[in-house]
Amino acid sequence: MLFTYHAIDSDGHERDGTIEALSQDIAISALQRRNLVISSIKSGEKSSVFEFKFSFSHGVSNKEVVILSRQIATLFSAQVSALRVFRLLSSEVDNKNLADILGTVADELQGGSPISKALAHHPEVFSVFYVNMVRAGEESGRLPETFEYLADYLDRSYDIVSKAENALIYPVFVIAIFFIVMWLMLTLVIPKISAVLVDSGQAVPFYTAVIIGLSNFLVHYGIFIIVALVIAGFYVWQIGKTKQGKLVLDGLKLMVPYVGNLYSKLYLARIADNFATMLLSGVSVVEAIDITSSVVGNVAYEAVLSQVALDVKGGSSISDALAKHQEMPGIMVAMTKVGEETGELGKILTMLAKFYNREVTNAVDTLVGLIEPIMIVALGLGVGILLAAVLMPIYNLAGAF
Repeated sequence: MLFTYHAIDSDGHERDGTIEALSQDIAISALQRRNLVISSIKSGEKSSVFEFKFSFSHGVSNKEVVILSRQIATLFSAQVSALRVFRLLSSEVDNKNLADILGTVADELQGGSPISKALAHHPEVFSVFYVNMVRAGEESGRLPETFEYLADYLDRSYDIVSKAENALIYPVFVIAIFFIVMWLMLTLVIPKISAVLVDSGQAVPFYTAVIIGLSNFLVHYGIFIIVALVIAGFYVWQIGKTKQGKLVLDGLKLMVPYVGNLYSKLYLARIADNFATMLLSGVSVVEAIDITSSVVGNVAYEAVLSQVALDVKGGSSISDALAKHQEMPGIMVAMTKVGEETGELGKILTMLAKFYNREVTNAVDTLVGLIEPIMIVALGLGVGILLAAVLMPIYNLAGAF
């Protein structure tokens, strides 16, 4: 939240400015640590659409967090103090929003707050997983290694998501073009051609009558279809915000043929990677499972991991707890069992994460390879059928003369 303040500094000069903080109390504490006497402070609400868009455009991307984590790790390795690290980075980063957040973190560190607690006040940038990793690094005295682990993990996550998104851009583009072309043909081209057939008075084939009927329906009621789709999309989006709705939508993701398998591998890769990264950073097993359940991104797998955490707390081994759930494949259970027996669970899970990341990449490549030719053929057939349905009767009409 952004706060606007008016204060007096140690030299008696009046100062006006803004500060980003989780609450007004935190903002006041941060300003007081700067030796400012606050005369007024209020929430700086956005007053226009333009200001909102401008603020939104300065959000912090995952790539920026990756770079930030590497910079922090490098500075810690060089024995630079935590306060100086965040002060230095707040003055160096290009993103104003991130600079303000790092400045606020530095203010809290100057007041004696641990790094993890200061970062936890900015969940829009530093996730629960990130904060808990930093807390484990503080407790173990391995902060440089922890930030390197975080940078590597975020880099891997960013890479696999980017590959999936980039690979699907072309198929989505082709599908969009397909529907746009079909819509334009049915609403702009077909009505003009069908008017010639109707005026001729000749009988039209059944398939031509179907195309003309569909065209007339879209011309007269197409706007209602668009409005209905927008309303349905908005409704699904709102339902997806509720716990029950999210459970249904996440379950549907896993049920879609082939795509569900792709999602499953993506979630399994995320689980293995999260779990391995935290174990190697010194986070306890139960805490690592709990945190992984909160960041996996799917309610079904979150429920599974929550139950696994309860079973492990009750004395069960991780592999036995995983084996109770059909969502967890046999290879994950077997590899986890090997890791427990050899004491190398972190390394085993890292190997498993790499395996599933490769599986996701291969699955995406295969899906794209299937979609591209199918959609191109469908586009050609769709346009060809439309034209044939109306042009053939016109040729017959011309032949009659």
